[in-house]
Amino acid sequence: MRVLFTTFAAKTHMFAQVPMAWALHTAGHEVYLASQPDLAELISRTGLTAVGVGDPLNLEEQLEAVNENVGDDANRSQDEAEVGLDMSEEDPAKLTWDHTLKVFTAMTSMVFQNECPESMMDDLVDFSRSWRPDLIVWDTMTFGGAVAARASGAAHARLLYGLDIVGNTRAAFTRHLDSMPPESRDDPMAEWLGFTLERYGCDSGFAEDMVVGDFSIDQFPQSMRFPLDVATVPVRYSPYNGPAVVPDWLYDPPKSPRVCVTLGLSHRDERGGDRASIGDLLAAISDLDVEVIATLNAAQLKSLPSIPDNVRVVDFVPLNALLPTCAAVIHHGGSGTLTTAMLHGVPQLIVPHMVWDSINTARRLEEYGAGHYVRDIDRLSGGELRAQLVKLLTEQSYKDNAAKLRREMLGTPSPNDIVPVLENLTGEYRRAR
Repeated sequence: MRVLFTTFAAKTHMFAQVPMAWALHTAGHEVYLASQPDLAELISRTGLTAVGVGDPLNLEEQLEAVNENVGDDANRSQDEAEVGLDMSEEDPAKLTWDHTLKVFTAMTSMVFQNECPESMMDDLVDFSRSWRPDLIVWDTMTFGGAVAARASGAAHARLLYGLDIVGNTRAAFTRHLDSMPPESRDDPMAEWLGFTLERYGCDSGFAEDMVVGDFSIDQFPQSMRFPLDVATVPVRYSPYNGPAVVPDWLYDPPKSPRVCVTLGLSHRDERGGDRASIGDLLAAISDLDVEVIATLNAAQLKSLPSIPDNVRVVDFVPLNALLPTCAAVIHHGGSGTLTTAMLHGVPQLIVPHMVWDSINTARRLEEYGAGHYVRDIDRLSGGELRAQLVKLLTEQSYKDNAAKLRREMLGTPSPNDIVPVLENLTGEYRRAR
């Protein structure tokens, strides 16, 4: 069969699709990966066939524009929540009609439409109608994949990136929507996607599969997911870190417990800035008997007055190679870092960057007993950071629980294992052409 993967031009989101795309490719299926031209070269370097759709996204500029509207970095989390640019709420008592409507109004107009604009939709629909894929697999924020599937008759699936906070918020929203009088049933997602379907002459209108897929491919451990009524295919997370060369020093066993400190690719390359001072983080653990591997770029290095003796600074090292050698990892809560650490059974100390699901996953990891997270990053103290790291390194329960989480992930079917499941579901959901 023909399978089209698609994501907006964020390389971490594209990286999350590569293992599943290659599993289908090696099973004998034709696989293409479509995104804005920003990612064309990087997609090609994965060995997959790239399809450029729409105009360049220039994600950094998009995020700068959003940041200008919601305030400076110090108050970003509060400001984003106030305007609705925060889908992390999971308390049922707080997921009211007013709250969920505000969230979908803001996210639809300020995020989803910017990441998947008309130019991308147009090219994606044109290509899909020409190439006629049997299945379209779309990133959880790239709703053009659902539109292209409807326009071409393909089955379609979301490939989730982290927790399904879209599905959780949407479930609360639709419960309220069903109880509202017809004249009050505002639905920004339905208005946007329904209008888009009409623009392409689609006979069928908006339905909930446009938001949550015919089914979803979920890479997150079952024990940590939201209990949602969404058709789901579980799959083991398989890290892909992009083209890289493993450095020679990584082959040597560390003489002291190795600790990785990383803010991840998406935070430093796309989001910009640091939510917490890197210098404070490193100074707090400078006198511990640990070997620290800190992934810092040139801009971050310039802000440091000095580098402690127990710190090795690297611009990039593939986490899938580094983390198996580590006793702990300190990071920002990004999905790729979090799930790679879980897969390798590494206790985690999370300083959440408060973007997307980072606070949700941090809470779940701590409840599981496989790590800690910092509650108030704007008042982060070196003493607090040091104390929590020492607990991770010295208390056996964190290692045991991290190992338990690793066993759960290893017991989940691999991307190769679920290919027959995707083949069957494609036959079930593929539409008449």
